[in-house]
This record gives sequence, C-alpha cells and structure tokens, in this order.
Amino acid sequence: MTVEIDDDYRPSDDETFMNERQREYFKKKLLRWKDDILQESKETLQALQDESQNHPDLADRASSETDRAIELRARDRQRKLISKIDAALARIDDGSYGFCEETGEPISLKRLDARPIATLSIEAQERHERRERVYRDD
Repeated sequence: MTVEIDDDYRPSDDETFMNERQREYFKKKLLRWKDDILQESKETLQALQDESQNHPDLADRASSETDRAIELRARDRQRKLISKIDAALARIDDGSYGFCEETGEPISLKRLDARPIATLSIEAQERHERRERVYRDD
C-alpha cells in the first residue's frame, strides 16, 4: 500500500524513523533522481550520435574525441549511480533503508535527504574513510 504525501512534506525527527511517509518520500526522491539521470543519458546519447560526423581538421577531431571520452566517463558514473539508486529502492522494499549497514543504527534524516543512497551513518562513513586513507598511505 502506498501512502500519499504532499509535495511540501519533509521527514522530521519528531516522527517515527522510517515510517510509511518517510519511506514513500525517499522512494519518490530516488525515482525522480533516477528518471532525471535516464533523461540526461538519452539526451547525451542523442548528442553523441548527432556529433559523430567526421572532422577534417585533426585538432577538431581530437577535441571531439576528448569531449566524447569525458561524456562516456560521466555516463559510466551515472550508470553506477543508477545501480546504487536501485539498491536503495530495494532496501526501502525490504525495510533496511535508512539504517547503517555497519552499525544498524539509523542514518540521520539530514544525511539521507542530502544523499539518499547513503548506506552508512556519518560516523561509520568517517571511520571507513579514515581506514581507506591509512591503507592508501601505506
């Protein structure tokens, strides 16, 4: 069952964490984000197809290839982002959304609102980044 929420609704710490309204809010937010990315991808694909003419000037061709490579890298990042969005949507469905994968504690609503694909609380994320830095520096 889906709960209807107003467009001006924002999750609040005054309500039960990850109640139906909050889950629906984040689900809508994630789906909108995914739709935006997919729309942008379609536009980029169209632009790349339109741009695929042969440039007689070597500098123009090199510039065009560089632009194309940058666009394709951006698309790859967005493809990975879509898989993270899909994983977040699956967590909403299975009831684990909003809880830190490391500690099981709730992730703050502010963090989820800013980064709805977050899987770690701020504290766990900071620990993770510190460990990463230590191993990278070795």
